[in-house]
Amino acid sequence: MSEPPASRTSGEQPGEFPYTRGIYKDMYRARLWTMRQYAGFGSAEESNQRYRYLLSQGTTGLSVAFDLPTQMGMDPDHPLAAGEVGKVGVSIASLADMERLFDHIPLEKISTSMTINSTAAILLSLYVLVARGQGAEIKRLNGTIQNDILKEYIARGTHIYPPRPAMRIITDLFAWAGAEMPEWNTISISGYHIREAGSTAVQEVAFTLADGIAYVEAALSAGLRVDAFAPRLSFFFNAHSDFLEEIAKFRAARRLWARIMKHRFAAKDPKSMMLRFHAQTAGSTLTAQQPDVNVVRVALQALAAVLGGAQSLHTNSRDEALGLPTPEAARLALRTQQVIAYESGVTAVPDPLGGSEYIEKLTDDIERGAEEYIARIDKMGGTLNAIESGFIQREIQTAAYDYQKKVETGAVVVVGVNRFEEAATASPAVFKVDPAIEQRQVERVRELRASRDARMHSARLEELENAARGSANLMPHILASCEAKATVGEISDRLRKVFGEYKEG
Repeated sequence: MSEPPASRTSGEQPGEFPYTRGIYKDMYRARLWTMRQYAGFGSAEESNQRYRYLLSQGTTGLSVAFDLPTQMGMDPDHPLAAGEVGKVGVSIASLADMERLFDHIPLEKISTSMTINSTAAILLSLYVLVARGQGAEIKRLNGTIQNDILKEYIARGTHIYPPRPAMRIITDLFAWAGAEMPEWNTISISGYHIREAGSTAVQEVAFTLADGIAYVEAALSAGLRVDAFAPRLSFFFNAHSDFLEEIAKFRAARRLWARIMKHRFAAKDPKSMMLRFHAQTAGSTLTAQQPDVNVVRVALQALAAVLGGAQSLHTNSRDEALGLPTPEAARLALRTQQVIAYESGVTAVPDPLGGSEYIEKLTDDIERGAEEYIARIDKMGGTLNAIESGFIQREIQTAAYDYQKKVETGAVVVVGVNRFEEAATASPAVFKVDPAIEQRQVERVRELRASRDARMHSARLEELENAARGSANLMPHILASCEAKATVGEISDRLRKVFGEYKEG
């Protein structure tokens, strides 16, 4: 019997190109991953209380969830916002809301991640203005704005503008933040939602990195140098249930991205080649049946992310299949990370499973499968063409359908759902958002409109519209509009006026 081929990582050490074994030499021996808990609901005041509670419990970074109206560029009194204000995240319509959100939280000392895409430039501008109001040095702010619009067309749907003008806003943000916020991650290229929509692990890597390629190409076309912006690109992956496959997935993604940046884009700065990623445990695997079992799922998924080398991690709460997390459930989810970090011993060595024959084979297989998908997308003319033709969406839909058939036939076991079921028992207490919050938010935004300097507000929005019709960087104009107390909806509407809205075919 012939000897198996040598692993692609043979002789490779953590911190060395192509970073299969981790982007840092010492990994968690030098610094643990950032422990985030994704949170946001209701009004800014309520979310602020949750953030301060989580910080008091040991979370080391904030992760902000915004409600659907904020994500879609609609103010709380927009007709389509009815019933959605503050429901799946915090309602932020203005600078005043953002000030309330971060009251008594020193932004210069905390790392903040904001899960926002179509309106990312607006929310980042509001964040910058709050930080300035606190006296913070903007160049020292540390955090991440998701700002990944391509996966919205692929898997999630909170898009506003057509893809090409949306890409312009993103590259404008790259250019502006590169000069003004050098420590800020200007995008979190997200495979998480692709996986939640039903993709396989290989598809998650392939389509996420294909999106990354599109962003790099757009930035280069806008005249940016690759090593000027690529070090601030970051990624966001799902930590799913197949423990060993997930570990290999992270390793394969890291290696493939390093090679893409070095060979395809001729990056010279090692930081341009390092795939830094945040992971979140898989919301789609949580079950309403026997919700305590979700604690076990989350622990294994979180451990896979750590063994795979994540730089940042969110652990889902056991009750999220039923509603927003209660404070107690969120605390237990955070404690899961802390047990892994301080009690498990896995942080004592970088890439603990490197060299395992099976892990190395899985890593190679996932990388090879992702390369094949990326080659197909290249032949179509790139990611935008693949999205506009529906290719990527169809591939995910097929994978999701195939998986669901396996669950329904019992070929895939979901504990408590298609095996080991129990008679229905009383559900745990479910956290609910006060419905009165919506009316309060509506009143606040109307009071703001009545009290601001109307002339300055109108002038700043007019300048933004003119800039959108031309080629100027939009970020200074969005920032000025926010400073003049324009709302998220008003700024979005000016850009809608110029760019139009994307309608799925």
